[in-house]
Amino acid sequence: MTRHEALQLLEQTLEMEPCTLVGNERLRDLPGWDSMSTLAFISLVDKKARTPLSGARVARCKTVAELLELLGIPPAERAA
Repeated sequence: MTRHEALQLLEQTLEMEPCTLVGNERLRDLPGWDSMSTLAFISLVDKKARTPLSGARVARCKTVAELLELLGIPPAERAA
């Protein structure tokens, strides 16, 4: 999964306009980021990328960048 695809999934989960997220946002500042959206994001990632994520690991993430790391997106790609 690419950085762009991961950001699109998160935007879709949060019902945000496309290309709204850039990757440096704090999750708690995103409208709609809560336990239900966390589960929805985990489900979408599992379905679209076939990447199982632990709810506990996602819940510990504080930023969008940390979510990207869980998906295996390297720091160099995040910075691009």
